[in-house]
Amino acid sequence: MKKFALFAFNGDPMCFVHVLLNTLDMEKRGHSVKLVIEGSATKLIPELTRPGAQFGQLFEQIMKKDLIDCVCNACAEKMGVISEVRELNLPLCAEMRGHPSMARYVEEGYEIITF
Repeated sequence: MKKFALFAFNGDPMCFVHVLLNTLDMEKRGHSVKLVIEGSATKLIPELTRPGAQFGQLFEQIMKKDLIDCVCNACAEKMGVISEVRELNLPLCAEMRGHPSMARYVEEGYEIITF
């Protein structure tokens, strides 16, 4: 089993769907996987939780499996979705000037993959 931290920065839904698919695939194959949602990808959170949203079922699976390790506090604030993130009870990270620290994941033995 390997450990992966997938950092999603890109807010393009066609790019973001790949991080969702890979997160689920890695988890299914027995790897330890954590999803970190950063940058403009944070703006997709409210969109993906709307009924009937394209890729919404994938995002729901990720949430049910508790695979979202954190959402960037600074980026969620900047993108105007901080209240929605809090309403969904998604963990926020801010240990690096408001952003999640990649170094923390490396220190915990995770290989980092960015999208």
